[in-house]
Amino acid sequence: MKDQLKVKAAQGVLKYLKPYTELGVGTGSTVDIFIEILGKSGLTFSQIFTTSQRSAKKLESNGFQVLNLSEIKKPLPYYVDGADEIDTSLCMIKGGGGALTLEKIVAEISRVFICIVDESKYVKKLGKFPVPIEVIKEAIKPVCWTIENELGGHPVVRKNFVSDHGHKIIDIHNLSLGEPAAMEQRLNSIPGIITNGIFANRKADTLIVGTSSGLKIFD
Repeated sequence: MKDQLKVKAAQGVLKYLKPYTELGVGTGSTVDIFIEILGKSGLTFSQIFTTSQRSAKKLESNGFQVLNLSEIKKPLPYYVDGADEIDTSLCMIKGGGGALTLEKIVAEISRVFICIVDESKYVKKLGKFPVPIEVIKEAIKPVCWTIENELGGHPVVRKNFVSDHGHKIIDIHNLSLGEPAAMEQRLNSIPGIITNGIFANRKADTLIVGTSSGLKIFD
């Protein structure tokens, strides 16, 4: 059932996209479905960029050529990605797939960020899903200490996982997210954290939610 709702959300994106433009594509299970739908849509794009090796392989297997992010020369018209949680103000927690650093970079350089989710990801308040952070290995213990003692969160190093950049991911549970933008900035200020999975300073512009009763669109 959940996959069917993801399909609805992914299909809803197509009417927003214009052919022969640049496109940014994110990472995750909903994005996997979006890529398959995109491959069957007949749409072509002048350039496609993505946020992970996983999505690059998926795009290439569906007939698209993927360029390296270093080749981006101007803001992208569209960026399509999912979220682990997204609230009514379109702030998000992202990074469950471990691609949060490039996701944040591509979101920042895109004019329109379209988020696609099933209804289970649309929440009134962020915080049930842990906040991922990407951390250099030498900083893991100091970062965990700071999070526990200064922010009251419970950090858990993700087992048997490293990012595409070779770094560890720490998932922070029980973090207070009453002011997500302020918490995003606070985490960014801790030395050793490369980036964090709170997307509040760069929120989604449009949200497409697949629900049991159809599509819901917020912008």
